[in-house]
Amino acid sequence: MKLIRFGNLGQEKPGLILEDKQWIDVSAAVADYDESFFENDGLSRLKAWLANNAKTAPRVDKSVRLGAPIYKPGKIVCIGANYRDHIEETGAEIPEEPVIFFKSPTALTGPNDNLIIPKNSVKTDWEVELLVVIEKRASYVKESDALDYVAGYALHNDYSERAFQIERSGQWVKGKSCDTFAPVGPFIATKDEIKDVNNLKMWLKVNGVTKQNGTTANMIFNVPFIVSYISEFMTLLPGDIISTGTPAGVGLGLKPPEYLKPGDIVELGIEGLGESAQNAVAYSG
Repeated sequence: MKLIRFGNLGQEKPGLILEDKQWIDVSAAVADYDESFFENDGLSRLKAWLANNAKTAPRVDKSVRLGAPIYKPGKIVCIGANYRDHIEETGAEIPEEPVIFFKSPTALTGPNDNLIIPKNSVKTDWEVELLVVIEKRASYVKESDALDYVAGYALHNDYSERAFQIERSGQWVKGKSCDTFAPVGPFIATKDEIKDVNNLKMWLKVNGVTKQNGTTANMIFNVPFIVSYISEFMTLLPGDIISTGTPAGVGLGLKPPEYLKPGDIVELGIEGLGESAQNAVAYSG
């Protein structure tokens, strides 16, 4: 299944994309795609409902705005420095263990909403990433069992303000958590939709110019390892999301570095997980 949330900001409803590409409203069966949904076997219940109601469920016009396909995740856990080619471009050393940091859930936004360049920003950067959605409570999970705890996957642009992240002291979270810095979607693909999550093509363009062109096969730590590893240090809850790192081609790694400015258009996609686009606008307020 492909899970979407649609509607105006703050008024989104849960929906699905059918195999024939039609969008349907499933709010008669689901309150929202949140912790409670995943915790209470929501995917299985939704699949059963769909078998009986797909033909009669209300259709959704595709001109309607898409919101982030998950509602209020408890945590956005991120993995840094997880692609070999990205390590090479930044001149860093390959980590012996995954680098973990957090992104504030308030950064979450729809896949095609505007990117707001923060006040006083001079180095806003892009990062196409694979996102993992947790289905059930996970603590001290074995790597061999890790995918049993995964609901599905989504496209994520892990926007980063490099001056905030690197030059302003402290942890990376300051450069990762600005409003609109986590556009997710267009949909969550349940794991049965993705044949091999560790071998997906991914790309990103700025103003039509390809900047990132990679594959999840280039990850240092793959998805099962990441889920298992994180669960050693914290309990992952249903609806939590994990962003798994980015390939080479970020603005910071270019020579000279390049950063986003108002008017820029960022487009990105991952094989099997759709595409999104964000227009960069200046902060005002």
